Amino acid sequence: MRKAIIIGCPGSGKSTFARKLRDTTGLPLYYLDMLWHKPDKTTVPEDEFDASLQDILKRDRWIIDGNYQRTLAVRLEACDTVFLLDYPLPLCLEGARSRVGKEREDLPWTESGFDEEFRQWIMDFPTDQLPYIYKLTEEYKNTKDIHIFRSRKETDQYLKKLKIQIS
Repeated sequence: MRKAIIIGCPGSGKSTFARKLRDTTGLPLYYLDMLWHKPDKTTVPEDEFDASLQDILKRDRWIIDGNYQRTLAVRLEACDTVFLLDYPLPLCLEGARSRVGKEREDLPWTESGFDEEFRQWIMDFPTDQLPYIYKLTEEYKNTKDIHIFRSRKETDQYLKKLKIQIS
């Protein structure tokens, strides 16, 4: 594993998993939310985001955390390892709710509330986003190392096994 992407529903724990993976592997970690969002809660232009992403993709080693479906195909093409966190919707909603008010390294501001529009986006993720993610990952099943986790226990077991392999 030299180039990994982590995708899944907001609130699933992608960033937490990404940090643990970084700490285990030593791979540099990049958060798409940090490329896209400015501290004042505005966003950068798409071409600026795309240029920043291309700079990362050209590097020899990385972990990229985030969905951003518009760029998912290019990230899938560039990576060697995919982690999809496909957790139950209630777990994702609780995960998103629980981070409100907490400072995070993966977002340039602290969320002050659980925005209704964001909540709805999470609710719609299984029908609006997940089928496309599965369709794309299916295209790479023979050329990429794809891990689909359906629980936090599965991700924890993977990380534990990886630590043993690296040691």
